[in-house]
Amino acid sequence: MTDAPPPEAPSPTAPQLAAAANTFALLASPARLHLVHLMSTGRFDVGTLAEKVGLGLPTTSQHLAKLRLAGIVTAHREGRHSYYSVEDPHVLSLVEQIFEHIAPDGSLAPDPPLKDHRA
Repeated sequence: MTDAPPPEAPSPTAPQLAAAANTFALLASPARLHLVHLMSTGRFDVGTLAEKVGLGLPTTSQHLAKLRLAGIVTAHREGRHSYYSVEDPHVLSLVEQIFEHIAPDGSLAPDPPLKDHRA
């Protein structure tokens, strides 16, 4: 008996490709990626985010607005303050995986050893 090749995954649709490219374009900004990484660890107000990323409040607010429009970031209002976070598990996984793949010096991190499935 011969092993049949695994079935091919369906190709992404044009709308899926466009949406994925737009998401990656938003995350291509180091400032926005830094903001998303921070918000993947908890919720923050705009002032705290601006301070942690080293940006001014207006610039941080503009980045957050773009990320909110794209559905990457959510905002919750409590009184006079809004708190921002990343709650989408797909975005959380994407951010976690990219920083596992990039070493602190900016080079590619070595791949973890493959697990021996025979054991």
